[in-house]
This record gives sequence, structure tokens and C-alpha cells, in this order.
Amino acid sequence: MTDQQAAPMTEAMYYVLLSLKEPLHGYAIMDAVKEISGGRVRMGPGTLYGILKRMQNDNMIFLETSDGRRKIYHIASKGREALQLEYTRLSSMVRDGKSIIEEWETT
Repeated sequence: MTDQQAAPMTEAMYYVLLSLKEPLHGYAIMDAVKEISGGRVRMGPGTLYGILKRMQNDNMIFLETSDGRRKIYHIASKGREALQLEYTRLSSMVRDGKSIIEEWETT
């Protein structure tokens, strides 16, 4: 792994960052993840809030506002960079496998 590459993200982390294209509170993040993934990824509160805490500690997201009941999260520049790196990594993996999969399909 080069210096520019970060450790691979979990699928849940990737979708949380994707969902934060706009500031959202926790349950809205869960709904956005479900929508973005076409219903394929569903996340429970325990998973979500563990990821949010970890991402806050890693300065990938920040708490924009809190009214005591709802906490609104926003993606930070470090989170955007990590999301772009992960997107590039995943795209490369798909590209690397494409010719092999297509070869198998023709045999």
C-alpha cells in the first residue's frame, strides 16, 4: 500500500460517508444509506453510532449542531478525501477483475 492509500473502509463506513453529501442526523443517515444502496445495505443504530463515533475521532466527520435530541453530522475534508480514495480503490478493483470475469463469461 502506498502512502496515499488508506486502509480499506468497511462497506458501512463507505455508505455513511456517501450519505453525508448533506448534513444529516443519525436516523436520516440510516435512511440515506438504505436509499443510496437500493435497499441492499441496512444499518442498525448500534452499528451506525459506533461508526459515527469512530469517524469523529478520526476527524472524518464533525458534529454540526445538536439540540440535545438530534445530532446533525457533516462530512469533513478528511472524510471527503478518504471517500475519494476508497472510491478510486474500489473502481480499480472492479477494473482489474472486469477482463477476467468477461473472459469467464465467454468460455
